[in-house]
Amino acid sequence: MSQKIEGNAPSAIRTTGPVGGKVAASGAERSRPVEASAGGDSLRLTGEATSLQALQRELSSASAVDTGRVQQIRDALQAGTYQINAEAIADGMLSLERQLGR
Repeated sequence: MSQKIEGNAPSAIRTTGPVGGKVAASGAERSRPVEASAGGDSLRLTGEATSLQALQRELSSASAVDTGRVQQIRDALQAGTYQINAEAIADGMLSLERQLGR
């Protein structure tokens, strides 16, 4: 079974340029909502939403592991100087248990 698709995609799908043909300058004031060009659907992003998007991009590129701390622990383990604080571990486990409501 085969299907033939004809025609062009709607213009909204084909264009991915800046809204209204304008690009905001780096560091520009973003407290006003950004509005889409006239016609069809519209989108408004507040300055807060724009800031959240920037924060999300920044966090997604950040490492989830503190490699410096991992190396410190490795070095201490190899040297035999790593101290395990059983009381702190138990306190942390009990705290988590309380947070989970059990």
